Amino acid sequence: MNYKLPLLLVGTGAFFWGIIGVFVTNLYEIGFTPIQVVAIRAIFSSVSLCLYILFKDRMLLKIKPSDSKYFIGTGIISFVLFNWCLFRAMEVTSISISVILLYTAPAFVAIFSRIFFKEWFTIRKLFALLATFIGCAFVIGVFPAFHGSISLLGFILGLGSGLFYALYSIFGKYALQKYNTMTVTVYTFIFAAVAVTPFSKLWSVAPLFTTLDAWFNIIGLGLFSTLLAFLLYTKGLTKIESSRASIIATIEPVVASIMSFLVFGETLHFWQYIGIITVLAAVVFVQESVKTGRKTFSIKRLS
Repeated sequence: MNYKLPLLLVGTGAFFWGIIGVFVTNLYEIGFTPIQVVAIRAIFSSVSLCLYILFKDRMLLKIKPSDSKYFIGTGIISFVLFNWCLFRAMEVTSISISVILLYTAPAFVAIFSRIFFKEWFTIRKLFALLATFIGCAFVIGVFPAFHGSISLLGFILGLGSGLFYALYSIFGKYALQKYNTMTVTVYTFIFAAVAVTPFSKLWSVAPLFTTLDAWFNIIGLGLFSTLLAFLLYTKGLTKIESSRASIIATIEPVVASIMSFLVFGETLHFWQYIGIITVLAAVVFVQESVKTGRKTFSIKRLS
């Protein structure tokens, strides 16, 4: 495989993740609620990936019932709550701010890894944590004018998306010791769909599914910003280092900011852009060189 092709695959996957806000916001305008959008994404993803795996290798669907605890963690505690916080944050604040607050996840991973896996904080990690904190302060408007530019609810939801997204790395680490990446991903979506659908009341908005506009955005969310994004990213990841892939994936919030400006006319203040750059710099800086033999500090995508 050409060396540039894996980079292109990862970049394309990150691009598809970056445009998710467009589909989510459009679904809100059609009449869906955040939890209904989470359910739609989980159902579409689980069905699509099941069909894909049945065609590719149905043995990947085989798991032990006792291992369901891993997928309760990845699917319910992480995926459902991460998506709900992210989509709700997009509803009460801007797409750009929601996505950049999601990128606090590596900082949470560093903290959880210290607690659960006894991984030591390096100078690099501590510096990245500090940079993430400062960047978020700029993004929400705490610095330099000392007045918030987003609501407390929006900030908490944004941080919540980063927190629950980071938990996927913790639960996923245990699951990946026993199962293939594809197996972990499909059961994450299955458990998420089973858990969230009863609470979503999708049946109460059945008329909304009769419009082409709704299906355009559902397919965009499920096919492009979930299934294709995951498959392209994973395919590229098989040929390049995870640290390099994670760095390339930081184009996601850049794409999100551009799309939110082009489609919805959202704009940010100068210091918020400085905050975005600071958080992205922290994500890039915290990637530990594979050549040194140390573990990389990247998190696997689940969406």
